[in-house]
Amino acid sequence: MHDIAIITVNYNMRDAILAMLKSAQKDIAISDLDIAVVIVDNASSDNLVRILKNQYPWVTVIEAGKNLGFGGGNNIGLNSVEAKYYFVLNPDTVFVQPNTLRRLYEYMERETKIGMIAPKLVNADGSLQYSCFRFPKFLDKPLRQLGFERVHIVKKRVDSFLMKDFDHKKARPVDWVLGSAMFVRAEALKKVGGFDERFFMYFEDCDWCRRFWEAHFPIYYVPEIIIAHAYSRGSAKTKGLFRSLMFNRLTREHVKSWLMYYKKWKTPRKQRSN
Repeated sequence: MHDIAIITVNYNMRDAILAMLKSAQKDIAISDLDIAVVIVDNASSDNLVRILKNQYPWVTVIEAGKNLGFGGGNNIGLNSVEAKYYFVLNPDTVFVQPNTLRRLYEYMERETKIGMIAPKLVNADGSLQYSCFRFPKFLDKPLRQLGFERVHIVKKRVDSFLMKDFDHKKARPVDWVLGSAMFVRAEALKKVGGFDERFFMYFEDCDWCRRFWEAHFPIYYVPEIIIAHAYSRGSAKTKGLFRSLMFNRLTREHVKSWLMYYKKWKTPRKQRSN
């Protein structure tokens, strides 16, 4: 059994994954942990599979055969290898601190009741990226998407959802974290299960975190451990909700997942991060 298994899903993000692997390799090299790296390819056309097989023999490559989405691809990776901890990591992330994996591992070894931790995510310039949230209320997403957060009362509501009301300098329990970097205890994973594959993209991370809380496995935001993330909201590239619905497939996936989340979780849940 490995100490840590890094799981990353590729869909035409070759250059980002190669940069992530370069930074991960440096971190692995200074660690005495047994670390596996698994890349699941969702039927990409970027030639990454051939490159990895020829140039990265230490990486396990799994070809999904079709685009299974974020959750489906990660589930294949999670089920492919045995490890004490799993690090679900986006392609567009980079290790920026020495001993990142060792520090994640040691934190979970100390805090044995925690089911998942998430490092602080920063932008390329080092600025804070909001990556931990309160469970959303039904109107939070459309109000933000439609630009109503410029209205004071709406801005206050959206800021609460984004957890802008604390300084992000202290470790604390949070409702849910962005799926870009989720460090998960295998013991918890076995009881909670993998991602709900009905969510092709978006809200699968929120749903997963909610299931961790339901199973009594707390989730913590750990800001002293930092990962750089080139965050891009693909569903927000087309301005205006109605225009975006017409011309942006990712927006339609976002709305579909948002509605599916609320259908699944009809009963409001007490927030863990008040």
